[in-house]
Amino acid sequence: MKKGPRKKTLVTKPAYEVGRNTVVTGRRLPSMTYMSNEFVPGCDVYVEYGWIWAVPDPNPLIGEHTHDYDQIALHIGTDPQNPEDLGAEFEIVVDGEPVTINKTHSLYLPKGTKHGPVTWKRVDRPVIEMTITLGGGTVEAVSPGALK
Repeated sequence: MKKGPRKKTLVTKPAYEVGRNTVVTGRRLPSMTYMSNEFVPGCDVYVEYGWIWAVPDPNPLIGEHTHDYDQIALHIGTDPQNPEDLGAEFEIVVDGEPVTINKTHSLYLPKGTKHGPVTWKRVDRPVIEMTITLGGGTVEAVSPGALK
């Protein structure tokens, strides 16, 4: 990589933080953090992701929780011929309402929104799970009551 301003803002080696104290099968934990205040001082956006290749055990892995920051959760299918098909199905409870998801999507969760548990029903092919937390630039800020 060239030296210069990009070196201060481009992250090419992740931190392995969210879920570092959790034992699980069927998914990548700890997940990979690619943006945070630790990487880019002053950046209050936290971006982490991982792969899910089987129904996680334990299931549900993520229980009900809230964040003090707005969050966007994405689940991305990996079929290049049909990228809108998630290749899996799960249920997430948002503010007490169960939502079944089987399509690639993004879900906006305003600060204080109760969400979880996330219960996986099936995983037919790998899924990318990514969260972007706006304003919470550290792992401590983004993981209250969820994965530690």
